[in-house]
Amino acid sequence: MIDFISTPIILTVILGGIGVILPVINVIRKEKGSSSFYGAITFGALIAAIGFVVYQIITHHVAPAAIFSENVLVDDTFGSFFAIAMLIVSIMTTVGSFSYMRRKEYPAVYYSLILLASVGMVLIAYSTDLVMLLVAWELMSIPTYVLAGFMKKDPTSNEAALKYFLFGALSSAIIIYGISIAYGLTGSTNIAQVISGFSNLGPDMMPLALLSVAMFIAGFGFKMGLVPFHMWLPDTYEGAPPTISALLAAGTKKAGFAAALRVIIMGTLALNLEWTFALGIIAIMTMTVGNLAAIMQKNITRMLAYSSIAQAGYILIGLSIAPFSQIGIQASLFHILNHAVMKGAAFIAAAGIIITLGVSHLDKIRGLGKRMPITSIGLVVSLLALAGVPPLNGFWSKLMLFGSAIDAGSVVSWAPYLAIAGVLNSALSLAYYGWIIRKMYFEEGESDKRVKEPKSIIAVMIFSIIFMVAIGVYPDPIIQFAQTAVPSMEVVSTVP
Repeated sequence: MIDFISTPIILTVILGGIGVILPVINVIRKEKGSSSFYGAITFGALIAAIGFVVYQIITHHVAPAAIFSENVLVDDTFGSFFAIAMLIVSIMTTVGSFSYMRRKEYPAVYYSLILLASVGMVLIAYSTDLVMLLVAWELMSIPTYVLAGFMKKDPTSNEAALKYFLFGALSSAIIIYGISIAYGLTGSTNIAQVISGFSNLGPDMMPLALLSVAMFIAGFGFKMGLVPFHMWLPDTYEGAPPTISALLAAGTKKAGFAAALRVIIMGTLALNLEWTFALGIIAIMTMTVGNLAAIMQKNITRMLAYSSIAQAGYILIGLSIAPFSQIGIQASLFHILNHAVMKGAAFIAAAGIIITLGVSHLDKIRGLGKRMPITSIGLVVSLLALAGVPPLNGFWSKLMLFGSAIDAGSVVSWAPYLAIAGVLNSALSLAYYGWIIRKMYFEEGESDKRVKEPKSIIAVMIFSIIFMVAIGVYPDPIIQFAQTAVPSMEVVSTVP
């Protein structure tokens, strides 16, 4: 059952409708160019979508956060929180693409795919049925496969798309396998009913239920970039169009966490499984492998890709200690929203460098602070925020994550080690973040002549800097929003 005036349906109509219409308009106009025209329409659709979500929240037309529902979609604050985070990334990607898509072919298709991927991302956040979750997952994934290989004459882009597609197809197959087992055991694909069915299984069926939940975690772990499901990520981010790397790193990763939250709770509640220690181990491995690999990179996009893997490890800290600390999931949600802007800004800044100077090797960005001052400042602020340097927004979300791990130490002895690993990895990340800053501001480049920075990149940098500094100075509104988005374990049957 679906309420047809609910937020996910309206967002699907707005984003999906415009996404389908854009290529039709292109055919009618019979124009190959006009990228700014299609970009403006896409920007307007995304602003309308995020505006509607905010309106629904302000007017209290959404239900309290609930991870389960008897409906296919639930219009709650949990879904709205993720929708806002992912729509912000889509907006940043769209605006950053204004300059990138100038003189590029098929702009209508490009922007249409961004909108369709956005529909999939937001529907994942609102889904409470496994089949609906799979449909939304594919609606998000298929457009991004095409976007990753959008530069079809570039072998690197083709390689990125192929690797992304192969690993993505494998993850989808694993998820489908998990759904089939769950349906076979319970006779339903509704997450609430699967929970109930799993809880009543006999001992002989428990191994199959365990296998089902494990399949979900493996499948969703692909999009989250968790170790050991991360191998595709650096090559794809490097080969994809630079603006699309921002969408993948800061957008689709959040959709993976939205889906994983339901699965983790499914395993905890229905099977009485102790997932927390295993998730804690994965969190430490993910952040450590990501940061160590990032230090060895010479390409700024690959470095940011491995940094994105490490950030997934930080987010997983809150999920791993959620049963033992009241602020665990809240801290993860706060960092998810912060990461959407921080990582999106970093990749858009890298896109600006590639678009303007045509370079991505770290040795080529020497003296960038003089050549592209606004882009450089935006990149510096985003890197420092990712490292958790005060008074930027990343400091507060990391403080909450590490604090929740210490707080859980009174219940489980291993939880404080997550905080220690997080602090050490944050310090480690400053090594390569500082390396980038040093090259931009403290090393002489081949030329000190200032170049014209793309206006769209400047716009994204200004927004990002304001967001990161403002939330760093006054984080209370976002912290409270994250608190309201923490899901309840109660089953919700209707939406307002």
